[in-house]
Amino acid sequence: MIAKSTIDQVYESARIEEVIGDFVQLKKSGSNFKALSPFTDERTPSFMVSPVKQIWKDFSSGKGGNVVAFLMEHEHFSYPEAIRYLARKYGIEIEETVQTDEQKELADEKESLFIASTYAQKIFEENLWESDKGKAIGLTYFKERGFTPETIKKFSLGYSLDEWEAFTKRALKDGYSQEVLVKTGLSIHRDKTASQEAKTFDRFKGRVMFPIHSMSGRVLGFGGRILGQDKKAAKYMNSPESLIYHKSKVLYGIYYAKQAIAKEDNCYLVEGYTDVIQMHQLGIENVVASSGTALTPEQIRLIRRLTTQVTVLFDGDAAGLRASLRGIDLILEQGMNVKVCAFPEGEDPDSFARANSLEEMHLYLEENSKDFIQFKTSLLVAEGGSDPIKRANTVRDIVGSIALIPDRIKREIYIQECARIMGVSEEVLFNTLAQISSKNRQEQAKSVRKQAEAFQVIKPSEQAAVKVDTQYELERKIIEMLLLYGNEQEAFEDYVYKENEEGELVLEQEQVEAKVYEKIYLDLQEDEIELTHELFRMIYYKLMEEMNEREDFTLNTFMNQLDQNLISEISSILMEDEKYSLHQWERKNIYPKEKAQSVSQLVSETILTLRCYLIKKRIESLQEGTDNLETDHQEALEEIIRYLELNKLLNTKLNRVLS
Repeated sequence: MIAKSTIDQVYESARIEEVIGDFVQLKKSGSNFKALSPFTDERTPSFMVSPVKQIWKDFSSGKGGNVVAFLMEHEHFSYPEAIRYLARKYGIEIEETVQTDEQKELADEKESLFIASTYAQKIFEENLWESDKGKAIGLTYFKERGFTPETIKKFSLGYSLDEWEAFTKRALKDGYSQEVLVKTGLSIHRDKTASQEAKTFDRFKGRVMFPIHSMSGRVLGFGGRILGQDKKAAKYMNSPESLIYHKSKVLYGIYYAKQAIAKEDNCYLVEGYTDVIQMHQLGIENVVASSGTALTPEQIRLIRRLTTQVTVLFDGDAAGLRASLRGIDLILEQGMNVKVCAFPEGEDPDSFARANSLEEMHLYLEENSKDFIQFKTSLLVAEGGSDPIKRANTVRDIVGSIALIPDRIKREIYIQECARIMGVSEEVLFNTLAQISSKNRQEQAKSVRKQAEAFQVIKPSEQAAVKVDTQYELERKIIEMLLLYGNEQEAFEDYVYKENEEGELVLEQEQVEAKVYEKIYLDLQEDEIELTHELFRMIYYKLMEEMNEREDFTLNTFMNQLDQNLISEISSILMEDEKYSLHQWERKNIYPKEKAQSVSQLVSETILTLRCYLIKKRIESLQEGTDNLETDHQEALEEIIRYLELNKLLNTKLNRVLS
């Protein structure tokens, strides 16, 4: 267990904009920050972070919460793991207790895989630095690659002993189950056959190990390079797909590069592990690798959270350059800006970084990074030569890439650039672009129709009108007012019955000074109104208890004591109005009125409206009971009249005219 005092210190120290900024590129938007959603694929920002309230809300997926909720949602942390991550980030000492066998069994399956992967990283590092074979084979290899001890430790590089069951036996001895080891891919299990006994053995036997981390630094899997002379074995081997490792959604080095990528507003994309490590060691840290797999849309979106600028680096191998064109098209399709830099023949980012200084590397990248149009044109023209048919195909290929770009202005500029380079009229290229775009739209429409056929389509006339739950909305508004202004002192205008000189009861207006939460509590108590929505009721009583007991009530302290369901609901309530700031009304000369300008009026009107709504429901209920003509309904009718008079009075307070 983590001590409550430590958890409180973590919450006090953590700044939500700093933590989320490590994973998402945030842009200032008034007093808040906005960004593209890290949970959905979108091109218009719908993700909001409030430093003042220390909460976030993703309007595209509906998710929200505090800083811990973000880490649990984005990185799939358990609550303790999120607290530990924040403690490490802010340098807070936290007591780590060794997990017992029972605790390991109680951990959910995904968390068990993370724990086992972290354990494996430590064992492989220990092998590299402390075992004779590790130092003689693994450490020697890394040093021959030019890696310094500091770099080797930074990337947690390791070595898996060249023995069939060395790791598996040790992990089993230390309490890790065979099932978990197999599911992570660290071990392989072979069932018993007629000629062989059942056996569980190491997947990465005799390989140097490259841990693959998530954006937050959790170990997802491993890449292993064989050092022996076994020609049958693959040179590189990655962990298999698992609950925690999906190679199409992972970029090697993203954990170490994320801050540099956001700072430089550019990401260098390379192919291999050693390319990343060597460039980091040289001093260029905004670099990640696709780990030898074909680039995927998920990997590109991972980069897009941090920057929209990508520079693709590869060696001068012609076949490799040609194969990279598909990846460039995928990047363009995501609305990102792409540059390409090819190294001299026989060189790659790893070897070039080893042979040159930081200044020389920067100069080379600056002078040789080409716009994707220039790169693609030079590559395809070189292949096609003077053949007019191949030249025409080259032009069509380039226009096909331009058609993928979402931004119309960018498309037009690239068409103009292509026309200049290829010596083809802009008119012809624009016509070709229109044809390709039309074809793409038709294919997309066809795909959508096929998907729609799997569902029953309801005609608009058959759709039921969406009904607004008035009581739900009013109760939600009450919780919002308590959260935002509960502890504020306000002057409330109220109506009370007083006897005039003639002895008649008349309504008179008077001002009452009270805190918002006291006013709401007394008004609801007066009419014996209880909130009907379960979550709202729970939040209401917790707020009343906290505000009564603590004069120094703060929203952050209050939220830190709640479970994640309540935190998510509160963030949705508090950030509801923030989504309208995404529309940038001010640019259209529309200036919405701030709620804080009329808190007392807002509180009074909301409570009165709820009273009117409940009275209306009560009247309807009484009227239904008077439908039976055989029963005397005198009492019910008198009660209806009293409620109608009360309803009229309340609407007078609201300045509403009743028919």
